[in-house]
Amino acid sequence: MSARLLAPIDTPLPRRRRAELLAEIEASGLTGRGGAAFPTALKLAAVARTRNAVVVANGTEGEPASWKDKVLLAENAHLVVDGAMVAARIVGARRIIFAVGRENRTVRKRLERALAGRSDGFDCFLEAVPDRFVAGEESALVNHLNGGPAKPTMQKPYERGVLVQNVETLANLGLIARYGAEWFRERGTADEPGTVLITVLGAVRSPGVAEVELGTPMRDVLQRFGGLSALPNAVLVGGYFGTWMRAHDALDLPLSDAALKPFGASLGARSIVVLPQDACGLAESARVARYLAEESAGQCGPCVFGLPAMADALETLDVDRLRRLAPQISGRGACAHPNGATRFVASAVDVFADEIVRHHAGRCTGSARSPVLPLGSSREWR
Repeated sequence: MSARLLAPIDTPLPRRRRAELLAEIEASGLTGRGGAAFPTALKLAAVARTRNAVVVANGTEGEPASWKDKVLLAENAHLVVDGAMVAARIVGARRIIFAVGRENRTVRKRLERALAGRSDGFDCFLEAVPDRFVAGEESALVNHLNGGPAKPTMQKPYERGVLVQNVETLANLGLIARYGAEWFRERGTADEPGTVLITVLGAVRSPGVAEVELGTPMRDVLQRFGGLSALPNAVLVGGYFGTWMRAHDALDLPLSDAALKPFGASLGARSIVVLPQDACGLAESARVARYLAEESAGQCGPCVFGLPAMADALETLDVDRLRRLAPQISGRGACAHPNGATRFVASAVDVFADEIVRHHAGRCTGSARSPVLPLGSSREWR
């Protein structure tokens, strides 16, 4: 499959009317590539109805298991800039803010070069954002850009004239503006058209980022990364707000939300981690649960008290306590952070149920010494 998002672009953006551009995007069926999969045209239309609109290109990518936005910005920043200008034209904005993590110095330099001499009538700014998991949540990002802490609020920015779009979504706008909705729909499925950038880590021969069509069989996706390097134990789909799946279930599915939905999963951040059989899924999950507890905004009960308690219960394998905690945490926070963490932990308890029994008996099937799931600050792409 020829690349779209990572290929050099030598065709200038056409000058098209706002209504024509919006209609083309609606016809394309493009959804947000940041994780929520919200219809892009609906978000654009909502902001276009407001006054003094602003466009924010979200390239923060605080998810440690996802590198796709860093790769896109490092390798094809011009396409992201194009898409941001298309979005600004549609919503009537003059101001565009490009937000990236503070540690991603290489990405910032590439963006600076791409923006040099590219005003096209817009006021463009580059902002460095704290490297925290929640900092990329759109209300947290807007709160930071307005001078506050990078913590989620109860507000929806698009209702207040601020269009926050993931940089991969914007890159697709740049392509659709050039080639049209019909061209975009040549790849993917009827209900989930297009291609996506996906990060694959763990038990594959060449971990990294690749562009694949939606609907591609999962086994074929893994072949893009050199194939399996070890027998798989389980597969984490969707990143740290995602879902553990049994390997035999995940590998036989196409890459689409429709296929994953019956398993309670979704593509989310489009990060896939293949856990090898010599790694302990419970130990890996407990590390991530503790990380998510420490990375919360710390501004509501479910995060301040609930997530540390959930991490404690997973570390001690107190399944009864985990079941009591789940309804007290999920759906009760100021943002989606406690929901995603609860979903991740619940899937671990389900998929690694046999391992819980072994641990209670003093045994563990895991023998690997190095952790599989990355934690810590966002990786800088070089």
